[in-house]
Amino acid sequence: MRVLVAGSSGLLGGALVTRLRTAGHDVLRLVRRAPGAADERGWDPPAGRIDDGAFDGVDAVVNLCGAPLASGRWSDARKQRLVDSRVEPTEVIADAVARHGTPVLLNASGINVYGDTGDREVDESAPAGSGFLAGLCRAWESATEPAVRAGSRVVHLRTSPVLSSHGGLLGPLRTLFRLGLGGTLGDGRQYFPWIGIDDHLAAMELLLRDAGMSGPVNLTAPEPVTNAEFTKALGRALHWPTPWRVPGIALRTVLGDAADEMLLSGPRAVPSRLPGTGFTFTHPRIDQALAAVT
Repeated sequence: MRVLVAGSSGLLGGALVTRLRTAGHDVLRLVRRAPGAADERGWDPPAGRIDDGAFDGVDAVVNLCGAPLASGRWSDARKQRLVDSRVEPTEVIADAVARHGTPVLLNASGINVYGDTGDREVDESAPAGSGFLAGLCRAWESATEPAVRAGSRVVHLRTSPVLSSHGGLLGPLRTLFRLGLGGTLGDGRQYFPWIGIDDHLAAMELLLRDAGMSGPVNLTAPEPVTNAEFTKALGRALHWPTPWRVPGIALRTVLGDAADEMLLSGPRAVPSRLPGTGFTFTHPRIDQALAAVT
């Protein structure tokens, strides 16, 4: 299979390229500079441009583009940047997929599409929630519509925070815990969906080849935990105590509404569609996943 990957410089994108090549696939990378290697193809999303020939012989596209959400306080300008970095590239790719008749598009999305669900468990059948992140995810997924209308098989990868030993969420958390600053956020009852990077990569590889899968797929472990449970599990994995509690008001003072949407609330989301394919999670429980990456 020839696969074109956008966002290959990120944690997930780089790992996916390596995994697919190890499995024998031909992988091309979209880059936003002059191509400097045989596997690179140039593109400029704001200009709506992709190099001629980039889609030649391509069987599937994986789009993982998006600026980091956890980057400090969300000003209006920052929120617009978060939207533009996701929706604009997706529109360009979806149009190209439609024009070239590319059979498959796997497009990133977020598990926060469901908003804050409290104790209520939700799967892919649940409607979108409210809030900035939920709206961002709706716009992100809607941007794939040209590819859907053209008949391509489009999968929305509703991804939860990824646990990896090579970066992402655990990098800054390790530092805080080893400084003795690890602690429960707010009251700790908010749910924290998560997934180990190996399971995420395996799921994407499966979704590339499973012709029966389209639409939203929750890429999250089957056993979501609360923030308090996650904090205790990470403390156990790092062999550090977690006695502290960070008040919600302190987080809101520093991060504004980013604190409410990313740290003090969350969906109790579970995957229903992925297990239906026969997919088996390597690390379904938080202690197992953290032991593998810490």
